[in-house]
Amino acid sequence: MPSGANGQGVGAGALLAILRDGRARTRGELARLTGLSRSTVTQRLDGLIDQRWVVAGEDSISSGGRPAGVFAFNGGARAVLAADLGATHARLAVLDLSMNVLAERAAELPVEQGPERTLCRVADILRDLLATTGLDPAQVCGVGVGLPGPVEHGSGRPVNPPIMPGWDGFAVPGWLQGRLGAPVLVDNDVNIMALGEHWTAGPAVDPLIYVKIGTGIGSGIVSGGRLHRGAQGAAGDVGHIRVAGSRAPCRCGNAGCLEAVASGASMAAALRAAGIEAAGSRDVVALMRAGDLTATRLVRQAGREVGAVMASIVNFFNPSVIVLGGDVAEAGEQVLAGVRETIYSRSLPLATQHLAIRASELGDRAGIVGAAVMVAEHVLAPSAIDRQIAG
Repeated sequence: MPSGANGQGVGAGALLAILRDGRARTRGELARLTGLSRSTVTQRLDGLIDQRWVVAGEDSISSGGRPAGVFAFNGGARAVLAADLGATHARLAVLDLSMNVLAERAAELPVEQGPERTLCRVADILRDLLATTGLDPAQVCGVGVGLPGPVEHGSGRPVNPPIMPGWDGFAVPGWLQGRLGAPVLVDNDVNIMALGEHWTAGPAVDPLIYVKIGTGIGSGIVSGGRLHRGAQGAAGDVGHIRVAGSRAPCRCGNAGCLEAVASGASMAAALRAAGIEAAGSRDVVALMRAGDLTATRLVRQAGREVGAVMASIVNFFNPSVIVLGGDVAEAGEQVLAGVRETIYSRSLPLATQHLAIRASELGDRAGIVGAAVMVAEHVLAPSAIDRQIAG
């Protein structure tokens, strides 16, 4: 949309923002959408083509007269490196700006081994993956990283992360940028998963809440097309909401937190106490799938506990969709049924009238796609594109 009369103030970045929906458009369409003259549109497009952000389409649109050339966003112009770090596992990838995964790898990578050792491994894997794509490192426009703990988004530094010893205040962006040679953006892992799911679902699915049930529990909130981080980046930390009647000790130092009674770690501990071998979330789900009744009961009850907390949030926030992800969400209908049962019984009818509660569409890829979306939104912001072309 034009920012002033006759498109005054509409730069090349605004044209690119229009074209990023994947639809090719003519100069005339862009002129009508922005209020710019056709000559100004041509000038803006020339700058975008020079930087390879836009390509002239091979097809044309004609209404019976001379064919009109079309222009489209060039999602392959640059690449993004993405790292989604969990408590014990990581997924790393190279993506283009249309969110196509060009190369990807899963790795055992416990964050408890500390920031430098973990990030050194992250940098090595990302360099290896980039090499397999044949892309030049100069084509990398940014690196997106998700961490399994609270992150001050402005600085990219973890803040008192309970399962990440040695990470508090560590300058992750600066450390990685020095080794990968591209700007680094860092956020909480659940936030980037929410971004990935929202990008996949499309802008009409809004507001969206993504709930990760794994070793811990957390949520990411997308509203108005934007990730809601809160004042310091702590929004969505549902794992430490108190569960009525529970005094189970939580790793945060409090008692009765949702995470202490419904996370994969808490269920694995309960199974071990019952004499059943289970090291973590994935073992819990594997046991449930194998027909273990204790694991099945724990998973279903965990869904109910998560649903009880989310019911209050549904009443308060009225989301359009709640997406469940993480290792425990792989239990499928067992956990979904528990969540739905409690939300629909405890939330207001108006708040649940059109509410969808479903499993993640992206699965393990939610984090890497979301990390790439985070970088793309930064790199392709209209003001950033205008500065690049002016420079």
